[in-house]
Amino acid sequence: MKFGRVDDPGNIDFTLPPDHSETLKMLHKNPSELTNISVGCAKWNKADLKGFYPKGTKDELEYYSSQFNAIELNATFYRIFPPEQFSKWYDKTPLNFKFFPKINQEISHWKRLNETITPIVDHYLNSVINLKEKLGCVFLQMHNNFAPKDFEKVIDFAESWPKEIPLAVEFRHTDWYNDKAISEDLYQLLEENNISNIIVDSAGRRDIMHMRLTNSRAFVRYVGANHQSDYARLDDWVKRLKHWKENGIKEINFFVHQNIEEASPLLSSYLIKQLNAELGTHLKIPNEHLNTQQTLL
Repeated sequence: MKFGRVDDPGNIDFTLPPDHSETLKMLHKNPSELTNISVGCAKWNKADLKGFYPKGTKDELEYYSSQFNAIELNATFYRIFPPEQFSKWYDKTPLNFKFFPKINQEISHWKRLNETITPIVDHYLNSVINLKEKLGCVFLQMHNNFAPKDFEKVIDFAESWPKEIPLAVEFRHTDWYNDKAISEDLYQLLEENNISNIIVDSAGRRDIMHMRLTNSRAFVRYVGANHQSDYARLDDWVKRLKHWKENGIKEINFFVHQNIEEASPLLSSYLIKQLNAELGTHLKIPNEHLNTQQTLL
């Protein structure tokens, strides 16, 4: 992921912002035991995850899903796959594995939520539902220039989304967060429709780190900078996730990207070790024997 990339990460203040004032209030409304932590990368193909797969690996997804418990499925942004493909992915993966498919660009970027409520969305979902219980959460990522002037489209989309399918959304235009009235209206809309508010942690876009949870799912898209600071940033995230766990978060979905994606498994492995130590989880540590061959740079 190149979003928010900077030339010199050493000049960035990576301090994790404090929670939005309403985040803990929202968690306290319906406190829960932490039931699921999903950690993964954005892709499973060898071309991007160089050095992750042992020599002779025949099926990349089968191996990836033996090491991680989730995948942020970005491929669905570029193409609406037929139902049979989702069924094949379902059959290749373990019982506890989860897919988090990205909504197709025709819906988010080309149509910009216009004329999408029934035909295109239905077509997309008719394929996605073949993941059955392995469907973690569908997510919508809008274009950088999609601004609050189009708020009515967001309202229509949110209210028309089938409530039985979990949804998370990501907005990248600064004005969604600059104007308090707009941001509060957005958060209320998401809360009322049980839609997760994605948090993106990227070096060059500290302005969109709203830290506002809108339901009991924390959906974090972390973009490393292939820099030593990536580790300290993840340490801070573990502390925050532990804090949310103590205050009733039910589900955590954390996906690691890198500007150079081949280092994503290395950083994910570090994160999982810290989560196991601090949150008492027992997530598998992927490819420990191979990670010694990788570096962030």
